[in-house]
Amino acid sequence: MLAPPSFTLRARLAGYVALTKPRIVELLLVTTVPTMFVAENGVPSIWLMVATVLGGTLAAGGANAVNMVVDRDIDSLMERTSQRPLVRGVMTPRAAMVFAVIIETVAFAWLVATVNLLSAVLAVSATLFYVFIYTLWLKRSTTRNIVIGGAAGAAPVLIGWSAVTNSLAWAPVVLFLVIFYWTPPHFWALAIRYREDYLTAGVPMLPSVVSLRATSDRILYYTAVMVALTVVFWLVAGMGVFYLVSALVLGAAFVAFAVAVRRNPNERTAMRLFSFSITYVTLLFGAIALDVVL
Repeated sequence: MLAPPSFTLRARLAGYVALTKPRIVELLLVTTVPTMFVAENGVPSIWLMVATVLGGTLAAGGANAVNMVVDRDIDSLMERTSQRPLVRGVMTPRAAMVFAVIIETVAFAWLVATVNLLSAVLAVSATLFYVFIYTLWLKRSTTRNIVIGGAAGAAPVLIGWSAVTNSLAWAPVVLFLVIFYWTPPHFWALAIRYREDYLTAGVPMLPSVVSLRATSDRILYYTAVMVALTVVFWLVAGMGVFYLVSALVLGAAFVAFAVAVRRNPNERTAMRLFSFSITYVTLLFGAIALDVVL
């Protein structure tokens, strides 16, 4: 029997950080703070922003860690995920799960103590949805996995709003829908690049089940709805001209990338769309915060 791999303390600590999927967490938090600006109709308390971001980071990190525990079997089959810490044996699945439960518990307690109960409940609810609805049910059973599962990734805007107001309103709901419709084009573009991986792992991600043309049609549809929702947000939230112009210009660029994928559906055009989709959401929410300040 082969001896288990040996890792330094630094490598193990890095492995636990990797369990939280830091790049995904960063993207989620990009949507939290600008939403707080809108809720405050100005610059929120620095402490409140720090407390909310910290709690949201821990909650999202816990959800991602559980996801890695559950998906370790298929992660080992896919090129994109073959170097994840559980696949490499950096820690045991039990240790990873204990870590996930601890930081999730700390996230809830922290948000209750420093923000409010509603934000804490929303954060943990997003985790439960991501783990039980997306990871354990939808991901391996339907091509609509990322469509419905994307609701978990849209939750930070609700958390950001509730952190300031201790309530919800139509403005954060529309922003929630913007991210909800942004997620499928963003992820399907990446899935085009790794469609063979998903096919090997038996995961029915859309590009590995239907043709690239059918996938690109779906990408364009969701993109159009998303752009329309950014205009609806302008109306509902009473945003200014700066936001509207930014949303229309960024939306037009997103549509152009989606059209390019439809005209020539291949890995190159898909990855261009994927890269721009990250830039898009960062600039859009940056425009939201700037509009409030201006």
